[in-house]
Amino acid sequence: MAQEPIYKVIFFNQGQIYEIYARQIYQSDLYGFIEIEELVFGERSGVLVDPGEEKLKAEFEGVNRTYIPMHAVVRIDEVAREGVGSISEAPSGSNIAPFPMSAFRPKGPAD
Repeated sequence: MAQEPIYKVIFFNQGQIYEIYARQIYQSDLYGFIEIEELVFGERSGVLVDPGEEKLKAEFEGVNRTYIPMHAVVRIDEVAREGVGSISEAPSGSNIAPFPMSAFRPKGPAD
């Protein structure tokens, strides 16, 4: 029986680069968003604790589904098994940055 795929999603949020693992990813009904469900965190023994992954777990604690703006996604990979998720600072001088404008322009009174 084939295993359910696991996806690694890397995205940019408020000056930080997030790397998370999930079992379900698809285009959301909310225009311009990717919907991510069933987040996967590595099950480690209680002896070794990774502070980066603990920070990530705390941020997504109680989250069933998250919506990430398409323009914030850097990369999505299908992987054989989950790795260690992380939150890291974007290096200064990096070419990773949020998209400079909205994906759509709301109509105003002049339109």
